[in-house]
Amino acid sequence: MARKEFSFRGKSLDELHAMNREDFAKLLNTRGKRSLLRNMNKALDKKIDKVIAMKKQGKLPKPIRTHLRTTVVVPKMIGLQFAIHRGKEFEIRDIEPEMLGHYLGEFILTRKRLKHGKAGIGATKSSTAITARG
Repeated sequence: MARKEFSFRGKSLDELHAMNREDFAKLLNTRGKRSLLRNMNKALDKKIDKVIAMKKQGKLPKPIRTHLRTTVVVPKMIGLQFAIHRGKEFEIRDIEPEMLGHYLGEFILTRKRLKHGKAGIGATKSSTAITARG
């Protein structure tokens, strides 16, 4: 069985790559549209263009490191690797077509899962009776 071709709001990937930033912004919700049209970081845009050029030359580029978690995923980012800051360290994430229109920060959680362990000595009233007696 053939896999269904990806589309975003009725547009194929080839159509999305051919669009400019303003046309793609029209496909997003209001917050994404505003964010994309007003807040695109020029330095990040240059890094993306540089990595795309390196890939065309056949070189293996490093992931693009960024603290900009509010960056909207646009079609030219698909297939690139981003190292997104999570508060303490960077986490590497490949950008896939399903991520279009979302923010980079949505895919990297800033809080770790809570892991409960055993209660230590003094943590409960009964644990004070467990102290080592010599």
